[in-house]
Amino acid sequence: MTPELMIKACSFYTGHLVKTRFCTWRDVARANENVALAEKMNRAVTCYNFRLQKSVFHHWHSYMEDQKEKLKNTLLRIQQIIYCHKLSIILTKWRNTARLKSKKKEHELILKHELQLKKWKNRLILNRAAAEESSFPEQSSSEGSLVDETLKCDISLLPERAILQIFFYLSLKDVIICGQVNHAWMLMTQLNSLWNAIDFSTVKNVIPDKYILSTLQRWRLNVLRLNFRGCLLRPKTFRSVSHCRNLQELNVSDCPTFTDESMRHISEGCPGVLYLNLSNTTITNRTMRLLPRHFHNLQNLSLAYCRRFTDKGLQYLNLGNGCHKLIYLDLSGCTQISVQGFRYIANSCTGITHLTINDMPTLMDNCVKALVEKCSRITSLVFTGAPHISDCTFKALSTCKLRKIRFEGNKRVTDASFKYIDKNYPNLSHIYMADCKGITDSSLRSLSPLRQLTVLNLANCVRIGDMGLKQFLDGPASIRIRELNLSNCVQLSDASVIKLSERCPNLNYLSLRNCDHLTAQGIGYIVNIFSLVSIDLSGTDISNEGLNILSRHKKLKELSVSECYRITDVGIQITDSAMEMLSAKCHYLHILDISGCVLLTDQILEDLQIGCKQLRILKMQYCTNISKKAAQRMSSKVQQQEYNSNDPPRWFGYDREGNPLTELDNVTPSKGASELTVEKSTYSSEEQVA
Repeated sequence: MTPELMIKACSFYTGHLVKTRFCTWRDVARANENVALAEKMNRAVTCYNFRLQKSVFHHWHSYMEDQKEKLKNTLLRIQQIIYCHKLSIILTKWRNTARLKSKKKEHELILKHELQLKKWKNRLILNRAAAEESSFPEQSSSEGSLVDETLKCDISLLPERAILQIFFYLSLKDVIICGQVNHAWMLMTQLNSLWNAIDFSTVKNVIPDKYILSTLQRWRLNVLRLNFRGCLLRPKTFRSVSHCRNLQELNVSDCPTFTDESMRHISEGCPGVLYLNLSNTTITNRTMRLLPRHFHNLQNLSLAYCRRFTDKGLQYLNLGNGCHKLIYLDLSGCTQISVQGFRYIANSCTGITHLTINDMPTLMDNCVKALVEKCSRITSLVFTGAPHISDCTFKALSTCKLRKIRFEGNKRVTDASFKYIDKNYPNLSHIYMADCKGITDSSLRSLSPLRQLTVLNLANCVRIGDMGLKQFLDGPASIRIRELNLSNCVQLSDASVIKLSERCPNLNYLSLRNCDHLTAQGIGYIVNIFSLVSIDLSGTDISNEGLNILSRHKKLKELSVSECYRITDVGIQITDSAMEMLSAKCHYLHILDISGCVLLTDQILEDLQIGCKQLRILKMQYCTNISKKAAQRMSSKVQQQEYNSNDPPRWFGYDREGNPLTELDNVTPSKGASELTVEKSTYSSEEQVA
């Protein structure tokens, strides 16, 4: 063997050995790699499965939570339904019980009244018998017992506070008459508190100046309020007012003899006056000079229809301490005041909150602008009879915090005034815009955001329709509205009444006079306004059926159906079977106006006496079939009554028999027409509305 072969053999052996080892290592490495890859794959599958399980579990958990929440809400809703159902059952039982108790109480009250009436009749018979027997000497003891019984009813034995409450309801004339009954009654009429307020206007035609002088002299330290409205007195009588040092309120309106000299004496003697009414007197600039000099605390001042003072007099209001505490000012009818005069008022009376300017055809936008430049506290504004006021006035008033505005008979006020009313006047509560022809549905849409609005008067605004009222009622303003006057808004129909019944839960007073598009269907929805106490349906198409529906309303106290010629006796009769008729249901009716109902007869008065025992005011104008004799009998049952049997005016649209008029008809009053007006007591405007 040669060395080359040896080397070649060794090289071959070595190469074969390396190749064998390498192949073995490669196989082992590949096997290890496959194991590692398989292990990694197993871990990857395990991780993927874990993530998948986690995701599925998460979705399942969310689903279960949603199901639990839905179940919880469902259970809560079921509990609420059960609770509401229980409340409904309880309320139904309570209502039924209350109705039974109410009927029982009413029945007991009727029995009680019948028993009292029977006792009263028996007592009357006994008194008559005792009076007849008292003429015999041997029966004097029975007379003494009657006297003792009378003394037990003497009101002088009541506490002083109760006596004052009784005498406060009497007029000055009645108090004087009571003082002449006997000594005890005279002492009651001389209580000091009874003479804090003296109203001479009620006896201006019967009381002499001499008595007024003596009264003021006697009660000069107690008098706080004096009313001489319309009294024709001597200057000496007015001067005697100066002795009332504690006087706070003085009303001398419509007194033709009241002069600057009278005002001078009063201002020197009564510096504490807070309220002063000088309306329709002959005062001049001399009186205007006295006001800031003596009445430093004056708060209310009325200069209405005083046309003898000038702008110079208004300039005097800033003299001395001035009238800086004035909060109420009435300048109605003072047509002599110019723009400069209003500037003087603004300079001296910056605290005015209530301003009234009626019957002022010379009032212009510039006058209001000059006033509000410094009087930014105005909250109440009344402009009636000011035809030249326009939208510019509303723009100028944007600096004031108005709560009440009243415009009437103005054609220059348009929808532009109400465009930003919710931003400029968010606290408006009373709006009177009667007979303003420029107001349309757009204005009502602008009023809808007013949350404080309680009174809205849009009478004679003929361009207002159902759409505008719907947009108004859809806003928050409908929630608190209490009074709504839509008289002569002839475009309104049943849709408006339906919306009112849905959106006005607090409505008390509603007027739909002469809204002739209303039908029986719309009137039927009025009973759903449960808070309603007064409704005016005069001049509408209401019939007996509609009146029958209205009789279901339990709280209705005032109903006006004048000029409703479709109402007959059948619509207002009372029978045992017709329990839903007007008189049978409306036991608390206080005011009733049936003027122009020409088909009503005397029977209606008998029915009202039976069913409406609380009726106080009854108006029966142009009731041709109601006799004067029956009206006189009815007058003793009510406190105020207006009656005549004249033929209805031509503009009513029908004759004395209820037949529609044609253009050729010539209606003349009947020969037997009669008129009767009975009034037993005087009511304030607020009481008449209530």
